[in-house]
Amino acid sequence: MTGALGYDPARRPPQPPTPPPDAFKVHHAHLPTGVTLAYVHEGVGGTPLLLLHGYPETKRIWWRNIGPLADAGFEVIAPDLRGVGDSGHPPDDQHDIATYAKDMHALVADHLGHQACAVAAGDVGGVVATDLVHRFPGFVTRQCVFNTVPPMGAAGYAERGLDIRAFSGTGDGPTADYRDLQGRRPDELAAMLGSDDARRLWVAGMYTARLWSSPGSFDADDIAFMTEPFGDEARLRAGWAVYQLAHGRPFTELPFTDAVAVPTLILYGPDDHAVRSDFLAFTEVAYTNRIGPLVVPGAGHFLQWERADIFNAIVSAVLIDR
Repeated sequence: MTGALGYDPARRPPQPPTPPPDAFKVHHAHLPTGVTLAYVHEGVGGTPLLLLHGYPETKRIWWRNIGPLADAGFEVIAPDLRGVGDSGHPPDDQHDIATYAKDMHALVADHLGHQACAVAAGDVGGVVATDLVHRFPGFVTRQCVFNTVPPMGAAGYAERGLDIRAFSGTGDGPTADYRDLQGRRPDELAAMLGSDDARRLWVAGMYTARLWSSPGSFDADDIAFMTEPFGDEARLRAGWAVYQLAHGRPFTELPFTDAVAVPTLILYGPDDHAVRSDFLAFTEVAYTNRIGPLVVPGAGHFLQWERADIFNAIVSAVLIDR
């Protein structure tokens, strides 16, 4: 099966080997935002680089990147968002973009002592990165974003004939039924997914049958590794919370969504049926100081894993302090 651009993913070069599940020590930070975040911390002393995952992901989606990026000279900080993976659940069940951003700033600035960092982010992580840029001026010095929702409040879309309300990453589409179930009907969905195996199978579909990724990107062992944290119902529901913001879940405050002037490397995995190719046009408006967008063949939504060979090399070339 060929992917977008007629590229046969079976001809991808071998990817960096996947480290074993226990390859990296997991640290825990008790933050003033009221949660305990789990994070991997490698390459201490290098350029601080915050890796922000989305859904259906945890810090494990960065397993092929952490070691090579640390070896390249980054101080890699790869956390789980609140309630997900190995992180603690917030006592008030509060999940929104602003709380995620405040958690990340507290982790990097307050706990680890870095007043600035580079960021790499996809999916929900990219939206958190936008909020970080505006909420904490000067904190994000440069960033890489891929297969995410571009800043929704950026001026200039209409002049280019673009309607952000119709952006594929937020609207309807051939794989968008999960947005309705997770966002509007989470209790109904949770009842349908009544076992660890059922919950993991739901998440596994997003790595395989739902066509978010380039064909063959994840084998059975990879899928088992990525889905294991979501066997727990509370952790799976925490991953759904961001979808519920469009269906009445309260915000602590609205996120910042203005255009981003921070230097930004934009990558795109074209074999993504959730965030489709309209991503390219929106990013050309929303990121005003950019390299790209650069299309990465043989990659989809999970670009950092699917083409770790390209991702690690280009991020090391562009984001590191010289």
